[in-house]
Amino acid sequence: MKIIYNARLVMAGAVSTGYVLIDGEKIQEVAAGCPDGHLLDVCDDCVDAAGAWLLPGVIDTHVHLREPGLTHKATIASESRAAVAGGVTSFIDMPNVVPPTVTLDALADKWARAEQGSLANYSFYVGATATNVDMLVHEVDYSLVPGVKVFLGSSTGGMLVDDAQVLRRIFGQVPALIAVHSEDETMIRQGLEQARARYGDDVPVQCHPLIRSRQACYRSTLRAVELARQLGTRLHVLHVTTARELELFASGDLADKRITAEACVGHLWFCDSDYDRLGTRIKVNPAIKTAADRDALRRAVASGVIDVVSTDHAPHTLSEKCQKYLKSPSGMPLAQFSLVTMLELSRQGWFSIEQVIDKMCHAPARLFGIANRGYVRAGYQADLVMVRDVPQGYRLADEDVRSLCGWTPLAGAEMHHRVVCTWVNGVEVYPHEPERSPAQALHYDRV
Repeated sequence: MKIIYNARLVMAGAVSTGYVLIDGEKIQEVAAGCPDGHLLDVCDDCVDAAGAWLLPGVIDTHVHLREPGLTHKATIASESRAAVAGGVTSFIDMPNVVPPTVTLDALADKWARAEQGSLANYSFYVGATATNVDMLVHEVDYSLVPGVKVFLGSSTGGMLVDDAQVLRRIFGQVPALIAVHSEDETMIRQGLEQARARYGDDVPVQCHPLIRSRQACYRSTLRAVELARQLGTRLHVLHVTTARELELFASGDLADKRITAEACVGHLWFCDSDYDRLGTRIKVNPAIKTAADRDALRRAVASGVIDVVSTDHAPHTLSEKCQKYLKSPSGMPLAQFSLVTMLELSRQGWFSIEQVIDKMCHAPARLFGIANRGYVRAGYQADLVMVRDVPQGYRLADEDVRSLCGWTPLAGAEMHHRVVCTWVNGVEVYPHEPERSPAQALHYDRV
């Protein structure tokens, strides 16, 4: 057995100092205070946390790990190593790879790859197309698949679904969560045409939030929410970016919601003034918007209007990203530094550490019905991360990046927390990588 003691724990929404006893892959006991001498004697591994935080492992419900087909950018193995170095112990990967994950065979291939290569627990969305709705309705096992990803606006991977009748079938008949990338395709095309008319092939990156505009996001999200309300869809809107979209969602208990919203770390950290400094390194879809939009998202995390926080981790090589705007692909690698970034925003006063843990650990488990993860509780899987305060601060650097892409848009940002150890199913996976991965496929309890 293993015991981790003298740790600061977030339990029942409050912080206390205590210990966690681990037996195999599960948490056996969690308690405040000091363990008695007998417990220390019977444990073969005793870890003195010395006042560090011991938190549930982050469940990142929105990543793009690029495998198969795009493995020069990243692989399941490389990105899971980056993830656990940042305290992410479980991920849900998106379907826009090559070939796209839109068939049962493609899903099976991803599971096999993750079983061989992932250090973090894993799961995979199935993607919607105009031609696979029957499979989505009748053939997918949604105890193993978190839901269906629908691109209402085009993005990396070419999986746009914008036919009204197809969308009605997906929203009305699929017996699972529908997660949408929500941007209005017509407005995006109009914005791009206007930018090209003015700038030709040298469109500046500062135009990105004008091409993929606030109105394009709002119009698409409004339609999706209205359709979901009409058909009773379990709808999850990914990477909300505008203050106006937040009017379409409500705070309250997740158990009472049929429509939920996600914010991503990049949209909570950056704003449009950062394009001057970082250029295409922060080109993402939907685009990073104004400081007012960013701050509204931060307040929505604190108020409960935003239900979960994830990363939209999407690696590209730096040479790809540093091309001119029209050729630079959209996406940023963020999983390794997502937890410390959110803790930095907590330190700045935007939300409490309890709210950070709720949005990154508790709420993802509840929202998706992920069994026995997301909490530091007896009987749960021992997915844990130890984080130390760094009062003097330190700056992130590309040299610290474990992602295959080798860079981060957060380089130079000052942080005051550092991940020092991560356990997946009771096995330390960072900083010391085990000989055999303890990662497991995620399972979902469906109501």
